[in-house]
Amino acid sequence: MKITFLCPHLRIAGGVRAILTYADRLTAEGHQVDVVVPAKSHGRAFWRSLVHAGPGWIPGFRAKVVWVDRWRSSALPDADAIVATAWQSAAAVAEAPARCGRKFYFVQHYESLYHGQAETVDATYRLPLRKIVISTWLRDVMRERFACEADVLVTPVDPMLFHAVPVTVATSRPRVLMLHHDYAWKGTADGFESVARVKRRVQGLHLVGFGVTAPKGPAGYDEFHADPPQDKLAALYSGCEIYLCPSWDEGLGMPPMEAMACGAALVTYDNGGCRDYALDGETALVARRRDVGDLAAKLERLAADAELRARIATAGSAFIRDTFDWRRAVSRMEEIFR
Repeated sequence: MKITFLCPHLRIAGGVRAILTYADRLTAEGHQVDVVVPAKSHGRAFWRSLVHAGPGWIPGFRAKVVWVDRWRSSALPDADAIVATAWQSAAAVAEAPARCGRKFYFVQHYESLYHGQAETVDATYRLPLRKIVISTWLRDVMRERFACEADVLVTPVDPMLFHAVPVTVATSRPRVLMLHHDYAWKGTADGFESVARVKRRVQGLHLVGFGVTAPKGPAGYDEFHADPPQDKLAALYSGCEIYLCPSWDEGLGMPPMEAMACGAALVTYDNGGCRDYALDGETALVARRRDVGDLAAKLERLAADAELRARIATAGSAFIRDTFDWRRAVSRMEEIFR
């Protein structure tokens, strides 16, 4: 098949990683895959096409990257399937001529919550595009809000990148890892508050932060890793006993899944997307959404109880490894496209 993905950018992000991984693996299966990316100007698009600029953080990327000044019909290749991957690209896919192939919408978050004008983003979910969503929560959002069905395709973790590795740690334990983000809905402030409460009762708790950019001002981390290389993330995850996810809403949530695959015990808000892998009391401890007191209580349980922590970590790692698989996911996407 000839398959076209409209990707918003090539910077490091969980959703972009998923798009590019599907594109790369579908190419490896013998499909002709184009990833069409908008540049900020026609000149920049032309230059990036000349130098074959691709995602440098994915070594050996096999799909073809096509740079354009904007998504317009004349810039889209002939294909059997064309896929919108964010609300900004949905209209371009809906308006694409028949030569561009069957039309799909790969939905990785309910973007109306935090991205763009809600009415404008909501309108994209009503377009006549077949929906592929990455969690059962998103499937339910599509059903309940837009009266449309969607295929669920949970994004797997790459076991070659994310698995437990031996790490020597000199700090006190338990070490709690949290993703830093400037978006309020990522819940960083809630995470700081819950950790501060637990530190009063659990001696030695050490908060480790990581993110693409470091905090702009004073923050509550005991240790911070700015923009860690992709091949160093497994060691970062493996060196922490607990992963704390205070996000209010997630389409799925890849960092928690990656941390679980590396042996960290997860404590998370019930943020929607986590329901496919965070089973309360089994593979994670799950707190009520935006209830800092409950999040702190769940974090304290894991921090204070080494036996519970080990049981949750072991079950979570096995669940991520056994339930979600890239080969099955790519095969299912092929079936949907056909």
